[in-house]
Amino acid sequence: MSATGRRRGPRDPRLGFSAVVGAIAGLGLVVAAFLVDTAVGEGLVAVAAACAAGAAYIRWRTKRRPEVDRAGRYLSGAADRRRAGARAAGAAASRLGVTGNAAPGLFIGRTVPGNHGVWGSWEDMHLDIWGPRTGKTTSRAIPGVLAAPGIAVVTSNKRDIVDATRGIRAERGPVWVFDPQQQAGAPAAWWWNPLTFAHTFPRAVILAGLFGSIGEASHMRSDAYFHPAAQNVFAGLLFAAALDGRPITDAYRWITRPTDDTPARILHAHHHAAVAASIEAVQAAPSRQRSGVYGTAVQMASFLTSPALNRWIVPGDDPGRPEFRHADFASGSCGSLYLLSDDKENFASPVVLALTTAVAYELEGLAIESPGGRLPIPALFVLDEAANVCPWDELPFLYSHYGSRGIVMMTILQSWEQGAAVWGENGMAQLWGSAGIRVYGGGLPSGDFLTKLAATSGIFEAPTFGHTQSAHALWPHTFSRASRSEMVLDVHDLNALPRGRAYVQIKGGRPLLVRTVPWWEGPDADGIRASLMRHGPRPGPRPAR
Repeated sequence: MSATGRRRGPRDPRLGFSAVVGAIAGLGLVVAAFLVDTAVGEGLVAVAAACAAGAAYIRWRTKRRPEVDRAGRYLSGAADRRRAGARAAGAAASRLGVTGNAAPGLFIGRTVPGNHGVWGSWEDMHLDIWGPRTGKTTSRAIPGVLAAPGIAVVTSNKRDIVDATRGIRAERGPVWVFDPQQQAGAPAAWWWNPLTFAHTFPRAVILAGLFGSIGEASHMRSDAYFHPAAQNVFAGLLFAAALDGRPITDAYRWITRPTDDTPARILHAHHHAAVAASIEAVQAAPSRQRSGVYGTAVQMASFLTSPALNRWIVPGDDPGRPEFRHADFASGSCGSLYLLSDDKENFASPVVLALTTAVAYELEGLAIESPGGRLPIPALFVLDEAANVCPWDELPFLYSHYGSRGIVMMTILQSWEQGAAVWGENGMAQLWGSAGIRVYGGGLPSGDFLTKLAATSGIFEAPTFGHTQSAHALWPHTFSRASRSEMVLDVHDLNALPRGRAYVQIKGGRPLLVRTVPWWEGPDADGIRASLMRHGPRPGPRPAR
């Protein structure tokens, strides 16, 4: 039995209050009916009617509340609610130098009970796990993007976040939508050169690793020779193309020609003999060895065969299209970058991951050079569908220090297993442990994750009642009252968590049961509706029957 009282848990005191009020109201109506012919009786009728209406309203509200709400008062106390409140978040914002029109932090919801606002500060990292169709986009992602006081970077596999927020974000700064798979119908009106990130060979190695990580979980063992050798060759070819001012597609062309000495000649000309020598060594290797290395590199670079994607990463025949420069974007004040990819055919994911990393690295460099080692205006990354769209190997390590740099991240997953498939159990545990704000929005079946999560809800004393009967006693019936220790929320409660409720863990405090607030109940509702009207999909002609 849990505190939701599914079997015989503690009664909600509000139920008793409702019953008492109802009894008083009923008694008042009886007395008023008796005195109805007098002036006093008429007054009593009005008072009794008001009491009856109030009692009916209380009963109606009580019936509307989800059963899990009874557990709220057993999870956290007043000190925990204060620690997670707007005043505490505002004090942290002042300490961090975040002032002006910025919100005190990222709003999460309102406590059950008490209806107090729950906030994450501008140095907290967020990790959300919400099952499908539980309201994570409407209650977390969309309000989060609009709360960003500065730069916002958003990844997703659907257009809803873009349509709902870009209108408001455009009033604050430039908006860039990367949409090679036409998730939101955005044209290739701009392009980004990934080789601008590979301006040094170590950066080229990172870029090749990002490209090669898609489709291969970071915790899975790869071939001890071919994979590292292929990544090194791919990095050398990317670096050579960057040095010579060539498009990234030239690197793929070189991969398909293992004997082409053009990259090595470019590297020698720019005094990178060691990098050139590593490519030449593979080219001089026995044919089977060379074919294995280059064949693996071809797989890493296979996304470059897509014409739809290449329109976004090479200038093409339209020199008038603006070039997105991630360094300029990061040094701006309030730009918005939306990165969309279809998680089924993820040929866009390598570029989504590379562009996300490029902006994050640039922001980290700016933070290091800023007073206090952090950005003066926090940047926000909302990584929706991160495991599918942006499977960032480094994310568990970045969570441990990006908050102190003013780079706030909200990673949203559909299950624990989804994250473990990318980062492994240890990596997922590190990510969960490093997050200052952990939100579970319901919708998951029973499993190890819910079992461990239920254990964090704490213990309460469930009342038990006993009755004994003796034929020889002076008073044959004996009644007793005791209690037994049980979890506040069990796996069943978390599995059945209704839409509109979230279980929130905040570092340094006890868990909170929170009522989520969808965007249409928030301050930006009118602006979001206008954005949806302007940027949302237009209804087309109905198909003939």
